[in-house]
Amino acid sequence: MSVRMTIGPGRAPDAVRPVLLPLAVFAGIRALCLAVLAGWAYASDRSARELLSMRWDSLWYVRVVEHGYDFTLTAPDGRVLSDMAFFPLLPWLERTVTALTSLGPADAGLLISAVASMAAAWGIFRLVEHFYGSRTALFTVALWAALPVSIVQSMAYSESLFVALSAWALYAATVRRNWPLAGLLASLAGLTRPVGLAVTAAVWVAAALAWRELAEPGASGHSAARKRILLGAALAPLGAAGYILWVGQRTGSLLGYLDVQGAWGNGFDGGLAFARFTGGLITGPTPFAGVALLVGVLLLLRLCWACVRQGQPLPWLVYGGIVVALALCSSGYFGSKPRLLMPAFPLLVPLAAALARTRAAAAWAVISAAAAIAAVYGAFWLHGSGPP
Repeated sequence: MSVRMTIGPGRAPDAVRPVLLPLAVFAGIRALCLAVLAGWAYASDRSARELLSMRWDSLWYVRVVEHGYDFTLTAPDGRVLSDMAFFPLLPWLERTVTALTSLGPADAGLLISAVASMAAAWGIFRLVEHFYGSRTALFTVALWAALPVSIVQSMAYSESLFVALSAWALYAATVRRNWPLAGLLASLAGLTRPVGLAVTAAVWVAAALAWRELAEPGASGHSAARKRILLGAALAPLGAAGYILWVGQRTGSLLGYLDVQGAWGNGFDGGLAFARFTGGLITGPTPFAGVALLVGVLLLLRLCWACVRQGQPLPWLVYGGIVVALALCSSGYFGSKPRLLMPAFPLLVPLAAALARTRAAAAWAVISAAAAIAAVYGAFWLHGSGPP
């Protein structure tokens, strides 16, 4: 369901409100998280700016901006870690902003993340609003902003940029049926993170459904429509495929990108490493942590099923399912899995719909509590020793 409002005398506030409200809610939650981080950093004699822009993955993006793809680091166990594990769109944008402004690459990354996170919030709102109404869409944005790991949305990381491209690609494919735009955005998402595969698959599924509709009796404009569908489907994988082929050329192996990721420990093993990790916690000295992790995974799978029962568009289900599968079934650093799940915003829609049916005071109390937890946890997380 889409909300439409007519602009007339005395109606300007009503016309502007649907645009501003989700962005204001999102910005308010982000401001709370940043304020708590700044206070914590001040009390710890540290720099909130450096915590957000000069740690872990952020440093690797800065190195790409400054030196190109030629940096490697030898880990204590002898593994050679290459910066080619990091996809190029964010460092390209950082280099562009640096060239156009007086900002350094790290600060450029913060600016890009801030703009992209607002674009992501607006894209999520527009997408969910079309199918489930403005109230559910607003709570979806609020829940996404208040995820426990949402501090990443304000870091010089690629998550906000990826979610912005993903949300608008899904909007272009499932709402606007603008196939060239959907393919272009999917291609850019593929240049941002390896999970760009999820966006490409979603666009392909949406394109296949649209193609099937053209075969129905009474359908018109077959030739032009099919050309647009084919163009969008062809564009969608080009970003990821182009980068992976380039890495293969640099490494001298067609599967060179897999070798690069393997050195980082980021292989795909169907979840065996994650299962061993969880089992080790349960049978080790911290069984409660293992049980809590197992319960968390079961709740996540329950959310996936809730999306199916809610009747979400098939491209959404494909997108969210692939994001979840890649996060849970990779063998990478287990502390990063909550961050890797952050792009799966369709999983929040059933929860948002439940909040939309609740009294406003109770619903916003839940959002406020979640935002407070996210603010404290985010500050605690960034002051720790491990990467998010």
